[in-house]
Amino acid sequence: MKLDLESLAALDAVIRQGSFARAAEALHKVTSAVSYQVKKLEDQLGLPLVDRSAYRVRLTPAGEAVLAEGRRLLRQAHQVEALAQHLASGWEAKLLVVVDGILPLADTLRALKRLNEEGVPTRVQLKIEFLGGVQYRFEKEQADLMLVKQYAPSSQLQAQAQTELECVLCVSPEHPLAARAGPAALDELQAHVELSVQDSSERGERGERGERAEALDSHRFNHSFGGERVFYLSGFVAKRQALLMGMGFGWMPRYLVDDALASGELIELPFEGGSRFRFTPWLVQRVDRPLGRAGRRLIELLSDSAGA
Repeated sequence: MKLDLESLAALDAVIRQGSFARAAEALHKVTSAVSYQVKKLEDQLGLPLVDRSAYRVRLTPAGEAVLAEGRRLLRQAHQVEALAQHLASGWEAKLLVVVDGILPLADTLRALKRLNEEGVPTRVQLKIEFLGGVQYRFEKEQADLMLVKQYAPSSQLQAQAQTELECVLCVSPEHPLAARAGPAALDELQAHVELSVQDSSERGERGERGERAEALDSHRFNHSFGGERVFYLSGFVAKRQALLMGMGFGWMPRYLVDDALASGELIELPFEGGSRFRFTPWLVQRVDRPLGRAGRRLIELLSDSAGA
């Protein structure tokens, strides 16, 4: 390269201080050394950068353009140095977190906001997945943490229980199921459209696992009812909208529909098997790859939210 950061820093100091002598004092160097660095930069670039004819040193038009970019490089260099110091003190370069879309995102966002406010240098990436897609993404991309409704335990994973959540079976008051008397039987629900959230695991074709294995997975993760008409939606916001429109019935986390239940826009659908269920989410990390300072701090913040 035809330039070095030390020469750019010398040029920057000369312009900020107004003279080579004051720049040398600010840089704790002798004046001749600062003058040499600026002249070397001019020779390397083949451009006159400084007008030395006036009492106060000024930039030439070429110098203005070079210093504007040079200052950007100097800022980036300082950021790299600061990042290296942080990494040397135990901060991770990056942290990948996968969260199940059924869980309240506000708690996670508040924790990440707090990390940012504390000046944590780690680059945090957050991904939202659904059902089996959470662990699928966690494993495929070697993520550091996952917040999940349900997962397949192993000796390589360590899990911490989070605040229990409740789901309720909902339907619009305009839907035919809302007009019936008493709890609905399973076959009655199967005669109507069930609204569900699409598993984002990208498992592809059934292969040797077969339809029955997939049906068992669906029931285990989603409490599905096994009817032939199921509308799979991209997330719980879309599912809530479909419920409000009377397209079908389905499970929803309470925190997303409490307002609609209170206003009567949705009603709880009585079912012989129970119209509510509770589950405990899990915060999962890897045993074989210990977290750095950012990951440990994020767990602390999420634990504080769970205990609040």
